[in-house]
Amino acid sequence: MKNVMDINGYKALIAFDPETNLFRGEFIDLNGGADFYAADVQSLRREGEVSLKVFLDMCHEDGVEPKKSYSGKLMVRLPAELHQRAAMSAASHGKSLNAWLADVVEQASA
Repeated sequence: MKNVMDINGYKALIAFDPETNLFRGEFIDLNGGADFYAADVQSLRREGEVSLKVFLDMCHEDGVEPKKSYSGKLMVRLPAELHQRAAMSAASHGKSLNAWLADVVEQASA
């Protein structure tokens, strides 16, 4: 995945913030906000480790699960024409729309 840093098994999305002239990291699978900033990759990783530790310690103290949970259900709204084309593509591949969309998402996120 592009612009994703693994820090101790947790994924953080990395972007450049032109307002601060720093790189910004934000953990994406946490049950709350934990972000961090630094000017270079080595410092960004170090700041991410500190931010993650603080977040995990707070979760432990509060008895809160740190990882965000996902149900596996996803509501998607599409323009009617795109919905129709997706249904036709799914049928042409011999799949339900749900199975076809799951395959498309899997390929796009690999």
